[in-house]
Amino acid sequence: MNYLQAVQEITTVIPEIESELKETKCQNSYSVIQTFTDRIKKMIRQNDRNILFKCLKKMDEIYRNGDTVLKNAVETTFIYSLDNCTAFCSEEYRKVIFSHISQDLQKIYSRQIYSHGT
Repeated sequence: MNYLQAVQEITTVIPEIESELKETKCQNSYSVIQTFTDRIKKMIRQNDRNILFKCLKKMDEIYRNGDTVLKNAVETTFIYSLDNCTAFCSEEYRKVIFSHISQDLQKIYSRQIYSHGT
């Protein structure tokens, strides 16, 4: 899957994001994943769990089926921002969010968090 296919996948879950994705001047894997990540952050803050969980599942599908650039974008944009996204969540809500993130993405998250500063 390339970033254009990822856009199609994302718009199946959040149809209204299509205009945001099209507004982006430089459309590439990183800008697409950044826009999707920003939307997920907003859902976390608003406690919009139904769509949030579908989006987390979609992010995993994009990661699993994506080309190398898309995978890198998910790792460096979405995974890297998870701490920031969940910083003000209750411990319980944070656990619920992480329970909807695939094992593969959780491993990458752990690797990123624990390798910081080495």
